[in-house]
Amino acid sequence: MRLHAEVALYPLKTNNASQVINDSINTLQNQRVTYNVGSMDTHIQGNDEEVWNSLRNLFDEAQNSGGEVSMVVTITNAAD
Repeated sequence: MRLHAEVALYPLKTNNASQVINDSINTLQNQRVTYNVGSMDTHIQGNDEEVWNSLRNLFDEAQNSGGEVSMVVTITNAAD
């Protein structure tokens, strides 16, 4: 099954929010997903396991490099 996720990361209590976001997005390079980075969110497409793993990696990287973080995700299995 293919999934499409729209995700936005919001690092909290940091002066390096852009760096935290960029470091998190860079984790997608090692994933087997297609992604497109926008100005306010990132779109990720792939099979269900790959998309869920990518979301987990995004959050973990943001948490590890920035501390507190909020992540807003919309997921669909609807065809484009």
